[in-house]
Amino acid sequence: MYQTKCCKITAQSIAEGAALIQKGELVAFPTETVYGLGANALDEEAVRKIYVAKGRPSDNPLIVHVADVEHLKELVAVFPKEAALLAQAFMPGPLTLVLPKKPCIPSVVSGGLDTVGVRIPSCEGARAFLKATGLPIAAPSANISGRPSPTKAEHVLHDLNGRIPLILDGGPCTGGVESTVLSLASEVPMLLRPGLVSPADIRRVIGRLEIHPSVLANTPMDKVASPGMKYKHYSPRAKVMIVEGTALQAVRLYDLAQSAGVIPSLLWNSEDIPLFGSRKAEILFDENNPAMAAKRLFTCLRRLDEQGVDIIFAKSLSYEGIGLSVMNRLLRAAAFQVLSVHFLSTANDKDLLDIMGIYGI
Repeated sequence: MYQTKCCKITAQSIAEGAALIQKGELVAFPTETVYGLGANALDEEAVRKIYVAKGRPSDNPLIVHVADVEHLKELVAVFPKEAALLAQAFMPGPLTLVLPKKPCIPSVVSGGLDTVGVRIPSCEGARAFLKATGLPIAAPSANISGRPSPTKAEHVLHDLNGRIPLILDGGPCTGGVESTVLSLASEVPMLLRPGLVSPADIRRVIGRLEIHPSVLANTPMDKVASPGMKYKHYSPRAKVMIVEGTALQAVRLYDLAQSAGVIPSLLWNSEDIPLFGSRKAEILFDENNPAMAAKRLFTCLRRLDEQGVDIIFAKSLSYEGIGLSVMNRLLRAAAFQVLSVHFLSTANDKDLLDIMGIYGI
């Protein structure tokens, strides 16, 4: 049990964090995407502490963070032309490349795979921390496994207080969703997890790209090739349901849930909020600014948990652009429960209560 310190990023706190990493301890630090929970990627025992602190399954691989491309190349067995082009275009930045690993990367980092995910964060605080350690840092999101990812230091403290010695506070993350994960370990580049670097961005640089079926569907797999591919992930304590219908259909869902004695909330676009009257609602995005959803999603889910909400009805987004990464997270938070317009138009009240599992909340 640690007495967890939360310190603003300064030269002194970075030096303290680097010393802890070098001693085999864990440190949470900010990136441009979400906060990461870091350990020396070359130290197997230190990395195992990540899994214990998070309660994370050991078959779920970790992403290794480095300060520059030269350090990245030291960890991978091959660095193909596509990797060089993508690094030039998007690194430092929110892109993780999955490549065949060198033996120096322990299997505990790669989830038993012969590949490793590597990235160079663009966040100045993260890069200063990485340079101070002089080490590659294995770092998943700094939260309890399966819960919404942390985009503020206080989110990390809420989840990991007493479990780690230090949190470096760099303020709110600017991106809000985890990095795009792209595998270059097969013949055709494969998007394993969408993020702030979109499929269109990648295709403009390297042309060919396939999207793994698990990005938008619950597909069985023997091995998890990337973080965020698990069936249920990013989940608040409240039940989440995705609504593809209208605001008025959402009102019906809300009122039914409330009448059954549970606390509902809507997670919706700002333009429809006036239609909800006094009903509890959080703004997820503006219709003309869907990128808002990436920055707000995890914060909104955490805030609704803090407010004791039992069920969240979340507005579906377009799957284009940044919407793909938001819907990937929402689908997992909702365990792929999506209420279609057709279902909402034809279902009676009992059907709706049954699919909500309202009596099991």
